[in-house]
This record gives sequence, C-alpha cells and structure tokens, in this order.
Amino acid sequence: MTDRAGTHVVLLATGGTISSRARPAEGGAAVAADAGAQVLGGLATAPAYPVRVVDVACEGSYLLTLVDMIAICAQIKIALADPSVRGVVVTHGTDTMEETAYLADLTHDHVSPVVFTGAQKSADAADPDGPGNLADAIAVAGSPAAAGLGVLIVFAGEIFPARGVRKAQTFALHAFTNPDFGSAGFLTATGDVVITRHNQRMPPLPLPLPPLPPRQARRVDVVSAYPGADGILLQASVAAGASGIVLQATGSGNGNPALCAAVTAAAAAGTVVVTSTRVSAGPVIPVYGAGGGRDLVAAGAIPTGLLRPSQSLILLSLLLQLDRNHDEIADAFALYGAAITEPAQIC
Repeated sequence: MTDRAGTHVVLLATGGTISSRARPAEGGAAVAADAGAQVLGGLATAPAYPVRVVDVACEGSYLLTLVDMIAICAQIKIALADPSVRGVVVTHGTDTMEETAYLADLTHDHVSPVVFTGAQKSADAADPDGPGNLADAIAVAGSPAAAGLGVLIVFAGEIFPARGVRKAQTFALHAFTNPDFGSAGFLTATGDVVITRHNQRMPPLPLPLPPLPPRQARRVDVVSAYPGADGILLQASVAAGASGIVLQATGSGNGNPALCAAVTAAAAAGTVVVTSTRVSAGPVIPVYGAGGGRDLVAAGAIPTGLLRPSQSLILLSLLLQLDRNHDEIADAFALYGAAITEPAQIC
C-alpha cells in the first residue's frame, strides 16, 4: 500500500480496563476513570506517530448499548474526514470490543485503518499491559502497510481483522482470537508492523451508519439452544417486542422440534430469527432434520455463516435499524458471513 498524507493518528478514548483504577469507596472494584490524555501519558516511550486525543466516553464496555456503539462509529467517521489523519485508534473495554469493532468494520468506507485496543490489567496495576497495546495500536494505525485493511484489533502484539474476532480469555494477556479468519499480522519486539494477510476486507460496499441521534434501537435478543431447551425464551423475546433474535444453536446450527416451532411462530409475528452457533469455529450450515438446522431454516431462520452470536447480533441490529426486510437480511448474512476464498498474500 502507498503511504498516506496524514500527519497524525487520532485516539478515540471510550474507557475500559485500559483506563480503569481501583476505587476504594467501592471495595477496590476497578472502574473506568482515566481520560484519553492520561491513557496516552502512560506510554513508556514516544508513540510512533503524533497523536490527537478525543474523549468519547469513559465506561466499561459491558455497559455499552447499540446506540453507544453507533456514537463511537460516528466519531470514527468524523476523525477520518480530516485529511491530516493517518488512522484512528479506539481504546475500548475488551468485553464488547468484538461488537463495536465489527459495527465499525461494517460501516467503514475509508482507506485509513481503524485500530481497536485495550487492556486486561487496569491502569494502576503493577505491570499494566495497556501502554504496550496502545503503542502497538498507534504504530499499526499509522503504518502504510495497514492502509486498506479496514478495522483491526491489536492486542498483545497480534493484529486481527475485526470480522470473526472474539475474546477468548477472561484475564490472560493474549485475550483475542479469530478462529475462522486468522491473524492479519503482528508486531516485532522492536515495534515493527508486519502484515501477513492483505485480503481480510469484505468485498461488498460498506453499510450506512444510522444517523445520530438515532431513533430508539430495535430490540434484538440472543437465545441459547441447550439440551432440553423449549421455546419459552424465544416466545418471551417475541412477546417483549423483539424485532430480531439470534439463536445460539448447537453444532452446525441445530435446535430441536420445540425451538423450530417457536421460530415458526416468531417468523409469523414478523420477528427475524438468525441461527448462529456456540461452537468456536466453522460455518453454520443446515444439514440435520428432526429439529436440526435444516428444519430451523424451513421454519424461517437465517443461517449466519461464519458469524458468531456477538457479531451476528451487530449485523442483525444494524440491518433492522436500516429497515431491511427478511430477504435483504438473508442476503446480507450470506454475504458477510461467507468465507474468504482468495489466497493470502505475503508481504
């Protein structure tokens, strides 16, 4: 990729563990506290590129709503509208980083990269990991090699594409993985950015980001299939006014006859149901009968391909917010949940 003319990286601070400190008044519980300038000030050495800080929020990501995530993505677009910006770094809690990063990726329409990062240890830990992660993220966001790669997560020296990424460790420093789409690269011990895959971006045009302030977000729930599950929770979701439901199925996207009956009723009520899986890797493919994936599709459910429940929730929520109908939603999941077939390119 050719270099970009931008002079600096924008840091959008949203809180998370990277900004958290123990609060004695709450029994030592860690709470997001540091503003972006304080987070940046924790770097051991000067960043690879000049950084301009914008404070967007300061809270744990487990508190974020879809509207909050839309607001973060709107700030990304504002930052990238400035031609002097090389790239954007978003500091974010790890709990829902995979959701916000995927929403940003779905709506990203710029050659400059957006890099999410955070920490597993709070800012006041004896040996916090946040400063190292932030330094790496800034290096990737400004690197010519990252141009055109869309939205990335940089954590513990690894670079992942946003699509398919998920948190795999509650406290270990190597917190993220991407079983289906793999790594996009890594950083060396000296801070050099090495990009190993250049084909991580999805080919379709980006989806529009709903304007701010958005109307009230449509309700989308996640319901799990498990041994002995009936349709009660699915029915309750429909009764609560859900416009969409992500069914976290078993195996390749399987349920049982009771869940199939509930999906049929949900579809008749106008609720869009998509079928993901609790399995960590591999596609959702309707194969089995007797209440399995093929029967769920016959009942009206839409397979999510390689998208797991967390990111299926984001794509479904965005599509419903954009007033897409059932067939358009099915087409979108077939497209965005598909595997990448082009061979990897090594630089």
